[in-house]
Amino acid sequence: MNTVPPMNTVLRTALATAERPAWQERPKPATQAAKSGTILLILAFILIPLYAVTLTSFSTQASVNIAGGLVLWPHGVTWNAYSLIISGGVVGRALLVSLGITAVGTAFSMLVTILAAYGLSRAGSLGHRTILMIMLITMFFNGGVIPLFLVVSALGGYDQYWALILPSAVSVFNIIVMRAFFSNVASDLIESARIDGASDWKILWRIVLPTSRAVTAVVALFYAVGYWNSWFNILLFMPADSAKWPLQMVMYNYVTEGMSFAGTGMTNVGATLGRQQIAPLSLQMAVVVLTVVPILIVYPFVQKHFTKGVLLGAIKGLCPRGDTC
Repeated sequence: MNTVPPMNTVLRTALATAERPAWQERPKPATQAAKSGTILLILAFILIPLYAVTLTSFSTQASVNIAGGLVLWPHGVTWNAYSLIISGGVVGRALLVSLGITAVGTAFSMLVTILAAYGLSRAGSLGHRTILMIMLITMFFNGGVIPLFLVVSALGGYDQYWALILPSAVSVFNIIVMRAFFSNVASDLIESARIDGASDWKILWRIVLPTSRAVTAVVALFYAVGYWNSWFNILLFMPADSAKWPLQMVMYNYVTEGMSFAGTGMTNVGATLGRQQIAPLSLQMAVVVLTVVPILIVYPFVQKHFTKGVLLGAIKGLCPRGDTC
């Protein structure tokens, strides 16, 4: 007598025999080991230089002499390089200048980017298609360095802090990312707010921005890192030997050209603090560490939004929900 197998048995058999796509298969041990090895290799390429730079900044002259360069194994640890740099006042002042430029520049850039992205994300806004096309053209074509210098200088920007902010205040790429994100905010929620009498300002600040924290945090990080690492605008618009130099210009001049810090007794050959000689390489690496540390402190607070913000703002394209660009 033939018996019909239970339905769940049939389903399990069918699922077991069906071919699944390669990306859904469980990775083989060799593949998993190769992936793990690749990740560890990449981490080594990133962490070993950071470790060497940081350890060298804390090393004595004798340790640097033994290592013959960057120190990988400590033979003597000292804070003298940092004490000498901070006591001179140059790096401390430059650090405050960099922090101020980064804070003001990021706030201004975010304000302009949010307003532009929200205006361009509204299908009925005046001239949004034309403005968007013009902005996209600027991503691929620009006037060049000489016209930029002439325009900023003619406007009185030479040797002024605003020249380090305004020329790079707006990124079209960041506006496009935020525009795509804003365009996908629930239209029903916005329409309900309009029926209740909410203006565009209230919709932006009370509805759109609170639901767009991820992309806002990521774009703010992009701007902050850009301002913090900016060096070329400083080279263009700040005169030589300027007390207004941010930290990046001070680091560049000391690390590449052997600039001495006034009042520290630091020269191209070396420096002393008390009775202990400080290696020039340790001083250079200490300046590098002081430049990198602020970004390393800020990034962990934004990292949780990083992937979500970039993907949600970018994968939808320029014209989500079938809207006309």
